[in-house]
Amino acid sequence: MKKLLTALAVVASFSAQAETLSVAATAVPHAEILEFVKPALAKEGVTLDVKVFTDYVQPNVQVAEKRLDANFFQHQPYLTEFNKSRGTQLVSVAAVHVEPFGAYSSKVKNLADLPQGASVVIPNDATNGGRALLLLEKAGVIKLKDSANILSTPKDIAGNPKGIKIRELEAATLPRVLNQVDLALINTNYALEAKLNPSKDALAIEGAESPYANILVTREDNKDSAAVQKLIKALHTPEVKQFILEKYQGAVVPVF
Repeated sequence: MKKLLTALAVVASFSAQAETLSVAATAVPHAEILEFVKPALAKEGVTLDVKVFTDYVQPNVQVAEKRLDANFFQHQPYLTEFNKSRGTQLVSVAAVHVEPFGAYSSKVKNLADLPQGASVVIPNDATNGGRALLLLEKAGVIKLKDSANILSTPKDIAGNPKGIKIRELEAATLPRVLNQVDLALINTNYALEAKLNPSKDALAIEGAESPYANILVTREDNKDSAAVQKLIKALHTPEVKQFILEKYQGAVVPVF
């Protein structure tokens, strides 16, 4: 009887300490990485509840409104711009990986083969749109007024020898219109979801030195919570690094 009561006490104690941490994420690779660390967190008394989103706005909105605890889908330039435009005060608590941004085409094999007046689509949010334009400049397709401006827009194009026509669309829709345009600049998470292999299929791609590390984000009042700190620790293990390297084969690069 004593043993039974002791066992029940241990279970009750664990249940009291167990905490659910709700984290918004885009499906690939963010949600997959979070699913990988679930068992380790469970051993630490944290139940990880991963909520998959297909857009870049609601994950931040819902964390800011305290409907979710944290999110994992964005890089610091995007977060900075979001906080500025929305009046939120979300904070980065950990950098996990870089997803080298790429340019894709179903019509040409080389950027030099882009036709005059080629149709090009880029993300419609300020930071990823600017990132796309910087990659196009690096690849020699366009020239920007200021190569250091990460928030460049199509209005900042100073040189356009091929006369490419740029349209801005929601990032998640870009893989779906790939066969309707000459070139699409696609975030790696959406490229992977569309079964594109960035290291093989991209006609131009950022290097691993990209400053756009993907980060775990939460509110100021939540950043020091035990559950968030346990998640940070779980994401920065050798096991997670190995998982990323093996699963994504260079399409996602760990930064820790």
